[in-house]
This record gives sequence, C-alpha cells and structure tokens, in this order.
Amino acid sequence: MRILLQVMAALFLTSLAWVLVYRWVAPPATWLMLDRRAHAPVGKGYYGIREEGRRISYDFKSLDDVAPQVPLALIAAEDQLFLKHHGFDFNALQRAVKTNMQEGHKLVGGSTISQQVAKNVFLWHGRSYVRKAAEAYFTVLIELLWSKRRIMEMYLNVAEMGDCIFGVEAAAERYFHKPANQLSTAEAALLAGVLPNPLRFRASNPGPAARAKQRRVMRNMRRLGGTTYIRAILED
Repeated sequence: MRILLQVMAALFLTSLAWVLVYRWVAPPATWLMLDRRAHAPVGKGYYGIREEGRRISYDFKSLDDVAPQVPLALIAAEDQLFLKHHGFDFNALQRAVKTNMQEGHKLVGGSTISQQVAKNVFLWHGRSYVRKAAEAYFTVLIELLWSKRRIMEMYLNVAEMGDCIFGVEAAAERYFHKPANQLSTAEAALLAGVLPNPLRFRASNPGPAARAKQRRVMRNMRRLGGTTYIRAILED
C-alpha cells in the first residue's frame, strides 16, 4: 500500500508539473502528431493522405498572432458554452449518451474544447474508459491551472486539420496560402467546420457537406455577437 501511494503521488506530481510547464511552453509535439508521422491514417473516404514523406506541419502561434475570427469560429462550431463552463458541458454529454443509445444513429460526442485539449495535448487517441478517465482528470487540471485564453490558444494550435497538418497556422498556409492572422470570417468558419473529421471534409476543396457546416458556423458566429464576443478570451 505504501508503494502504491508513492507511485500515485509521483504520477500526480508529474502530471501537475507537465500541465504547469505547458501553461507557458508550447508542446514540441503531441502523441497524435507522432502517430501520424509514423503511420498514414486508414479510413474510408479519407482525403489527401500522404503515403510517403510524412512530415508534420505544425507552427505554434500566440492567440495575438491569429485573426480573432478563428477562436470565435471554433467556439461557434465546437463549444458555444466555452466561456461559461468549467471544463464539462453535462447537458451536451447527456444528449450525446441518449443519441448514441438509439439504434441506427451515428455516434456523436459531447466533449468541450477543454476536454479536447486534454486529449490532444496529454493523451493518446482511442476509445476506452481508462482514456476517458484520464481525459477528465487532465480537463480538471487545465481548467484549474490555465486561463481560458491558454486553453483556446492550445486548442487552435494542436487540433488536427488535415493529414499531417496541425493547428490553424499550418492549415491556413496549406489551404489558403496565407498566415492565420489574415484569415477571413468565411475561411475561419470553414476550418472550424471541418474539425469534427478533417480527414474526410476538405477545407482546400470543400464539398456540399463542408459548405453546409461552414454556413452553420457563420450563423452561430453572428448569433454569439461576432468578434466582440471573443474579447473575454483575448483580454484574459
């Protein structure tokens, strides 16, 4: 029991230090980046997969170096209660559980941006109770130790936005041939709209489904109040 407690204490202190370091330091890589570097993803309908020359495109940028439309679009697309919750949207989780229990329905998620950051930055991808428990643990830590600004900054830099493409800076350069601080509202909405599955939806040559998602994100951006809504993050 003493050894077990010592191991648990060591794991806790290590994870705490890890989260604190990333409060100020950009991650050199994530587990998903390393996996994508080593193996091409396999799936029906995947687009733009590189079989060879699998070099990761990743350029961490401060929130000040990204157009304000970008974090607004991500909130509008992924987590409209981001500024209000403390890491978990229990209503969304409950709706997701009910939907997933219905036969014939496509599986949906109820993760917040904070949960996605915890998964993307600190954990491996996969479906298991162990990973979900670890995700909840790291979500609590980053909500306690980081600001909402840092959580959003981390999210828009490490989110997968195409095969071997991570973060809005790399995505903006690849798809629109411009830096992320020059993205328009429509371009930011398109990037945010393809995030649920960036290997299927194409930001560079969007089809009807991607365009429909883009229009929905833009409507949500207007409903939230436009870029004035994002000042709470930018001034945090």
